[in-house]
Amino acid sequence: MDWNWATVWWIVAGVLIAVELATGTFYLLMLAVGAAAGALAAHFGLALTSQMLVAAVIGGAAVAAWHRQRGMAPRAAPAASNPDVNLDIGQSVQVDAWSADGRAQVQYRGATWQARFIGSAPAERGRHVIRAVEGSCLLLDR
Repeated sequence: MDWNWATVWWIVAGVLIAVELATGTFYLLMLAVGAAAGALAAHFGLALTSQMLVAAVIGGAAVAAWHRQRGMAPRAAPAASNPDVNLDIGQSVQVDAWSADGRAQVQYRGATWQARFIGSAPAERGRHVIRAVEGSCLLLDR
């Protein structure tokens, strides 16, 4: 049986894209780029061995480039202190009194919260900014 290898490569690329959409594994999309390169090599009349080589080199290079790009990207802040995850970060609260161990109780969003001072200066009463949240404890700074 004589296969139309370009069609096979396009089907492989489509399957890789479908699996990537189902799993969210972006690396599979890079491998689909390699399969598309193999399809183009088949359209240009290259032998099956050359098609596989083109697909492997292009797919592997795309995976390596994506891995390198991800490694260079800045890391997101931990969820406890990331304002994109926790909308309380950056909000301000009024502290009326601090205990000797740097803790206080504050009113925030209609409830009483435990608060802990994490700043470098001495803890004083007044307005403070929420820098992180640990469970039900607000970590505050000036």
